[in-house]
Amino acid sequence: MTYSDVLAHARECIGPYCKACPVCNGAACGNKIPGPGAKGVGDTAIRNFNKWAEIRINMDTLCENRTPDTRCELFGRSFRYPFFAGPVGAVSLHYSTEYNDMTYNEVLVKACAENGIAAFTGDGTDPNVMTMATRAIAAAEGCGVPTIKPWNLDTIRVKMDQAKSSGCFAMAMDVDAAGLPILKNMTPPAGSKTVEELAEIVKMAGRPFIVKGIMTARGARKACQAGAAAIVVSNHGGRVLDQCPATAEVLPEIVQELKGSGVKVLVDGGIRTGTDVFKALALGADGVLICRPFVTAVYGGGAQGVQLYIEKLASELIDAMQMCGAGSLAEICSDMVRI
Repeated sequence: MTYSDVLAHARECIGPYCKACPVCNGAACGNKIPGPGAKGVGDTAIRNFNKWAEIRINMDTLCENRTPDTRCELFGRSFRYPFFAGPVGAVSLHYSTEYNDMTYNEVLVKACAENGIAAFTGDGTDPNVMTMATRAIAAAEGCGVPTIKPWNLDTIRVKMDQAKSSGCFAMAMDVDAAGLPILKNMTPPAGSKTVEELAEIVKMAGRPFIVKGIMTARGARKACQAGAAAIVVSNHGGRVLDQCPATAEVLPEIVQELKGSGVKVLVDGGIRTGTDVFKALALGADGVLICRPFVTAVYGGGAQGVQLYIEKLASELIDAMQMCGAGSLAEICSDMVRI
């Protein structure tokens, strides 16, 4: 099986919304919710992709010929590569019944762990989404990051208990999910969190906590004040608000804001290749999350599909590092890209 075979098979079973496009740029899925699209027209998702493509790489092969070291560390765990699978929940609703949250996470979490990275898992209004995700993480000996929606505190507490039982090495909350229709008009209320509320949630987690959905330096400061161990620069894949800047546009200023704080900076949104991963690291990110293509990989090839996509990303990242003279992730710097 090749990665092209994975895409071809995914198109046969992934459902009516996602098109398993050869280039996952947000153009075909548009405003499809349910589905991978946006509640608006979806222009932010397209901008995410396009802005990474606009960044160019400064090739320099007048350097020592060596095999790049792609290993990274996050919260005491060592990973083979600096990229992770992003969270998705309610796959039967957004894609097709070929997988449910149990079978999807069983495949994704295990395949990621076996291939040297970790998967972030999703959440949803159905309690089974978190139950199935945390079971999969437990089976992978804690190599996964359960990502909890910004529910009310009582609901968060219940879901955190599930997450803790999985032995996960970190937890996350996608605060940008406050813009999803499923969180509107809930009783008790769900959605945006104050710094004080977020600090309580961070303390409740009892392990490194990642705040996903930061798009401004001001937001990064607030997450830091609340005690976050890491943030994800993210606009929820462009799904929740049109006319947002791309994550690539705001990443450098957020990195600068958190310099010296010890808070790790991850980024997602339109990152599709290992070359994009290289660009994100050159702009100061410690690592990246990639979501939609991993869904396609699972639907198109199961565990082998996930392995093939990871290998594709890795080979592209290694090639970019070799062609720019970076022997390790720490050597990737802003001089290696042109904006």
